[in-house]
Amino acid sequence: MKNTGQRTRAKHGGSSKLGSSLKDNLDKLKTDLHNSSDLEIRPIGSQLAPEVPMTAVYIGELTDETTLNEYILRPLMSTILRTEARNEKLVHIILERVVEVGAAYITTDIDECIQRLLDGYCLLLVQGAACGLLIHISNMEGRQVSEPTAETVLRGPQQSFNENIGTNINLVRQIIRSPSLHIDSLQVGSETRTQVALLYLDDVAEPEIVNTIRSRIEALQISSVLESGYIESLIQDRIYTPFPTMKNTERPDAIAGGILEGQIAIMVDGSPFVLLAPVTLFQLFHTPEDYYNRFDIASFLRLIRFTAFFISMTLPALYIAVTTFHQEMLPTTLLITLAAQREGIPFPGLVEALLMELTFEVLREAGVRMPRAIGPAISIVGALVLGQAAVEAGIVSAGMVMVVSFTAICNFVIPQLNIAISARLIRFTFMLLAGVFGFIGIVSGILTVLIHLAGLESFGMPYMSPIAPFDWSKMKDNFIRAPMKYLLKQKAGNVINRRSKQE
Repeated sequence: MKNTGQRTRAKHGGSSKLGSSLKDNLDKLKTDLHNSSDLEIRPIGSQLAPEVPMTAVYIGELTDETTLNEYILRPLMSTILRTEARNEKLVHIILERVVEVGAAYITTDIDECIQRLLDGYCLLLVQGAACGLLIHISNMEGRQVSEPTAETVLRGPQQSFNENIGTNINLVRQIIRSPSLHIDSLQVGSETRTQVALLYLDDVAEPEIVNTIRSRIEALQISSVLESGYIESLIQDRIYTPFPTMKNTERPDAIAGGILEGQIAIMVDGSPFVLLAPVTLFQLFHTPEDYYNRFDIASFLRLIRFTAFFISMTLPALYIAVTTFHQEMLPTTLLITLAAQREGIPFPGLVEALLMELTFEVLREAGVRMPRAIGPAISIVGALVLGQAAVEAGIVSAGMVMVVSFTAICNFVIPQLNIAISARLIRFTFMLLAGVFGFIGIVSGILTVLIHLAGLESFGMPYMSPIAPFDWSKMKDNFIRAPMKYLLKQKAGNVINRRSKQE
């Protein structure tokens, strides 16, 4: 990680410590902050030491001026204390007896003062004291806790993370009220200095995985981190793979459930999506609602998701292969119907499918980018109008429109957006293979994907676990969800095994 302190020290002649001169300290702060217009420098006359100049320094847009006036300036200017203390002793007296804000501490490092000013702190400087008092009065604007928008459920908590990392940690602590919940704080980005937090249970998470994630984050050399996707793409095991090796979610209950099972949550300040690692392919199809419903309902819904994932990858390719190379596999009546529909279509099946798939992808992207009030209407109306017009114009067949539409619907069934996007990418590859080689191309593509999946790992955990390597004891919560009493016994046994290994 780039060292901001070294660069800052170079600006003011190599000194990174506050001096005893109030004027020199203020000049250093102004220089390092480039005389920013929102930098507030407020001289203070205090009855605590009337003859000693004091100054409060803060950035106006980042601080709560009501807190500043009520709990710092007013007590400081109204407190009368007979003392001969000067320099650092006076700063300690102000910290212990005057300031009424809990988060305050003394520092001598000017680089830390600059960073804390940018975090919304107030810096109190005293003439003759080679230190400063940093007081937390941040007023960072943020979105309130609201309902999830990307991962909605019919049953379960209706809370989602927001962009404030402190609020997100609090939401997890409200669920996991255990002293074993450990939080590691890191800073990433030489310019943004973004706060990143690792959350895990000390006696449940694997220490090797925790150390691996921490070391990878600490080793990052990047100037900015604007979203958790930066961290995800930089610390994952494999870069050239369409499959995500980390899970992201905006639901606190999903993160809490993963932490209780030994996973590590990675929170990034400014992002409402929290990362969870390590994960397997099958965990990406699980939702928190699976554990709130009856086991038979949850198992049925999981099987639907896995089936929809397979259909979304292969259905257009199967249609192309059957209509182009393997017509003998269709019943005679269906074959005649499809042949009648394709009569007059100027394009082969592959071009027809690619044309419709690309059209639906454009409509999908337009629905996301359009204003929220009209986006869904535009995407739905556009799909209906374009599909009907294409059929009537003889550009595509009605059967192809149905296949592409059902494929798109199956893609929406997948709960994780990143694995759904993977299916969309693989779909085009399968379509090209089917258009050239027929069923042989599709089977070859499926085998290639399976081989690739078998070689993936998520921070040392096999991506296809518990299928490869096979573990029958973990199959109770994989494709189906066993009744809760059996599931809890299995999870309790896993926790005991992890704790015994650590001991």
